[in-house]
Amino acid sequence: MSDEMTDTAEAGAGRRGRRGSGGAEARRAKRQSRGAGVSMPFIDRKIGVFNVLTEEGMEIIEANCDKILEEIGIEFRDDPEALQMWRDAGADVQGERVRFPKGLVRDLLKTAPAQFTQYARNPARNVEIGGNNTVFAPVYGPPFISNLDEGRRYATIEDFQNLVKLAYMAPAMHHSGGTVCEPVDVPVNKRHLDMLYAHMRLSDKPYMGSVTHPERAQDTVNLAGLMFGDDFVQNNCVTISLINANSPMTFDDTMLGALKVYARAGQATVISPFILAGAMSPVTVAGTLTQVLAEASVGMAFTQLCRPGAPVVFGTFASSISMQTGAPTFGTPEPALVLYGAAALARRLNVPFRSGGSLCASKTPDAQAAYESVQTMWPTLMAGTNFVLHSAGWLEGGLVSSYEKFVMDCDQLAMFQRFSEGIDLTENGQAMSAIEEVGPGNHYLGCAHTQANFENAFYRSPLADNASFEQWEAEGSLRIEERANKLYKRWLNEYEAPEIDLGVDEALNDYINRRKAEMPDAFA
Repeated sequence: MSDEMTDTAEAGAGRRGRRGSGGAEARRAKRQSRGAGVSMPFIDRKIGVFNVLTEEGMEIIEANCDKILEEIGIEFRDDPEALQMWRDAGADVQGERVRFPKGLVRDLLKTAPAQFTQYARNPARNVEIGGNNTVFAPVYGPPFISNLDEGRRYATIEDFQNLVKLAYMAPAMHHSGGTVCEPVDVPVNKRHLDMLYAHMRLSDKPYMGSVTHPERAQDTVNLAGLMFGDDFVQNNCVTISLINANSPMTFDDTMLGALKVYARAGQATVISPFILAGAMSPVTVAGTLTQVLAEASVGMAFTQLCRPGAPVVFGTFASSISMQTGAPTFGTPEPALVLYGAAALARRLNVPFRSGGSLCASKTPDAQAAYESVQTMWPTLMAGTNFVLHSAGWLEGGLVSSYEKFVMDCDQLAMFQRFSEGIDLTENGQAMSAIEEVGPGNHYLGCAHTQANFENAFYRSPLADNASFEQWEAEGSLRIEERANKLYKRWLNEYEAPEIDLGVDEALNDYINRRKAEMPDAFA
């Protein structure tokens, strides 16, 4: 008898009386282990997108964006080279303020690819970014971690390595991500080397590069050359990196420096205005969308000045703030509308789109965290987002990477992936043979079609408890975050590093050791 049918039978028995402990827990452990480390391919959506803007609405936003670019402009701070590049392209440069003739930015964007491949060192893990595809990547940037055993504390390089391992083990995580947490026990000027090595050695999924200094971006490109070969890197995308606009309407020299390194090397960048509406953009959805479009389109166009054809993604991180306290809020309606609108504007520019994630302000992986996260992830999926950063692990407004929430979110990602497959209309999916066999008044449990399909017919969560109250109580009355605590530890225990060419690994370590020896430690 299958696990599924055993569970059904035992659930019925549990309703008639309290069962002994161990049964459902053992089967759950089996399910948890069965899927770990088996990667699902990136999502090839079989469902449509949801639009909140009419054609007229998008034209209004675009016209307002043109007005911003022509009359107000965007500042490029502390980067004379960038200003000269815009001057040579025909923009009006006054000091650090750049104004753009109508049509210039859109003309430059014509060379940006609508879709591109990011290559992984394991070709089976390559991802397609753009089109009908969706790629899930982990949380990015928190200086703290949390788990039920230790609570909240500063992150270390061991935590970073653990989260890379969890992303590798999670079936519906298509990408290794970037700064999955900020390891504060490693010098600031050297930690990017350890973080990059963790992605390159502990996983064979695609990964993100460093953007905190142009030299660190160059280290990313150089290390990629050692792993993939310099010629391959110059002609193919092997890393993708997050470039944030300093909203409102400003790019700083740090982000511009990293952007130039990556774009000139043919590597992908995600140009993302980082907006807390009400503080860094207007309080209205339309006003925020207009500013997002202006900032993102100019940043993307600049990548094409660096190298026509460089892969680039229209990104946005837009949330709202409490107008009473100033604190960021998540899972509310207005940022979802911004997300839907920005996705539609990206499609009109014919470039890939990034937004969304499992975002929340909660301090623990509780009901608030779950509600707020799903209120962001559903719009993310339904908007047709191509690259989803912060898909798993985010807590406390992005200050914390949570071990338990990471695996809880990954469970949800697998459900989103199943939903995105749409409705199976093959002969098997139509199930006419089952309907004909069973007929009126009978049940489907024993029919041939059910027997042939029961293992994969429905998504089975490795975390959710569907047993009777008595059985749940007998097995310890565990809340989902407690089950998640067990799951992430099981994944780490079962983790095995993917194989790597020993010569490549030696070359990576030689480069890292040499670079570290060239500079003194700096913690600021």
